[in-house]
Amino acid sequence: MSIRPILIHPDPRLKKVADAVDGVSPELKKLAEDMLETMYDAPGIGLAAPQIGISKRLIVMDCVKEEGAAPQPMVMFNPEVKWSSEETNVYEEGCLSIPEQYAEVTRPSEVEVHWTALDGAAQSGKFDELWATCVQHEVDHLDGKLFIDYLKPLKRQMITRKMQKLKRERARA
Repeated sequence: MSIRPILIHPDPRLKKVADAVDGVSPELKKLAEDMLETMYDAPGIGLAAPQIGISKRLIVMDCVKEEGAAPQPMVMFNPEVKWSSEETNVYEEGCLSIPEQYAEVTRPSEVEVHWTALDGAAQSGKFDELWATCVQHEVDHLDGKLFIDYLKPLKRQMITRKMQKLKRERARA
C-alpha cells in the first residue's frame, strides 16, 4: 500500500466527471487500498479517486471518529444515490482537496446508495447523519462538483484564492 498525493483545488481534474468502473480488477483493489491509506493518513473521512488524479468512479470512506472504536472502511465502485430524504441536515464540511477550509453545507439527511463492492457484488444501503453527508460529498467529486460549489460566489472565490496561494507556497517549498 502507498500514500498517494492529493490534488489541491483549483485543478481541472477535480472538475471532470469520472468514468464508470467496468468490473473490479486487482489494480482497482490496490487503488482502493491506497486510497484508504491516503485518507487515514490525511486524516479524512472520505476520498474519491479524482482527488488523487484518477478519473474513476471509486470512493472510500470511514466516518467512525470515536476514540478506540473499530474503523469501518467502505469501498464503493460506481456509487449512485438512488433516493434522498426531503429532510435536510447542515454539516460543516471540509475537503482533503481544499485543506483547512470549512463551510456549512445543507444536504438530504438520509440517502440510499447503490454500488459495487470490492468483491464485485452489487450492494445497497441507507446512510444517515455524517455517513449520508460524506457519501454525498464523495459522489459529488465523481461528478466534478466540490463542496464550495454549494456556497455563495464571494465565499467560493475567497476559498479558491486561499488555495491558489497555498499551491504557490507549496511549489516554492
